[in-house]
Amino acid sequence: MKSFLDIQNLSCGYGSGFRVHDINLSLREESFAGIIGPNGSGKTTLFKGISGTLPLKEGHILLEGIDLSKLTWKEKAQKIAIVSQFSEMAELSVEEYVLMGRLPYRQQFQFFDKKEDIEIAHHYMHLTNTYRLRNKSMTELSGGELQMANIACALSQHPRLLLLDEPTSHLDITHQMQFMDLIQRLNEEMKLSVMMILHDLSLAAEYCNFLMMMKDGTTFCQGTTEEVITYEHIESVYDTVVIVKTNPVSGKPVVFPVSGQRLQDAKR
Repeated sequence: MKSFLDIQNLSCGYGSGFRVHDINLSLREESFAGIIGPNGSGKTTLFKGISGTLPLKEGHILLEGIDLSKLTWKEKAQKIAIVSQFSEMAELSVEEYVLMGRLPYRQQFQFFDKKEDIEIAHHYMHLTNTYRLRNKSMTELSGGELQMANIACALSQHPRLLLLDEPTSHLDITHQMQFMDLIQRLNEEMKLSVMMILHDLSLAAEYCNFLMMMKDGTTFCQGTTEEVITYEHIESVYDTVVIVKTNPVSGKPVVFPVSGQRLQDAKR
């Protein structure tokens, strides 16, 4: 099958400091890919390289065969949308914020939103259940509402690839599941390709169909969830003892932590 996203020998980083290196990745269209690894392993740095926030020191990123470095910011924003872990909230209403997703499609000297832009924004606000919040200030939203507004804004860009940086890290389990269920539905029903950084290994295994595990700025392993989520890999990368079992409903791996005290008890 033809590759949708090709990352070839990618290297990027911060001056003479930390960098990710030797990253090679090929994803098919409609993938739901998860990037996992401990803090400091390079996940967010990799995302910044893909999005163009950090310039590449080496390598290429091809999306549908097009080198992203050759695109203008508008062209790139029409192909890739980003939902960051933290969003700086201005005094905008939810509707005004979501409409910002249409900026890549604005023509020169266009100062007002077109009817089509408003209809697109409202469509995704309904889809994310944020239309009811349209007149509310972004600063007044809860964590779960804020992430849904972020998704509505990103979807308004009509992207081919959605990048999400730890989008569930500050959500309770109810909002985590609602958020992940929505992303899964977008992936399966709208054929939207997704790449997401996740800290929760069980959540990553349950929803993703491809995983890359990173360590020390490069790829440790990649493949299906069953290939990547093993206790050997987790203990090698995270230096933590875990037990990996199978979810009896989905058949996906589930990771169980083992406390240091219980581990000592077991060794006695």
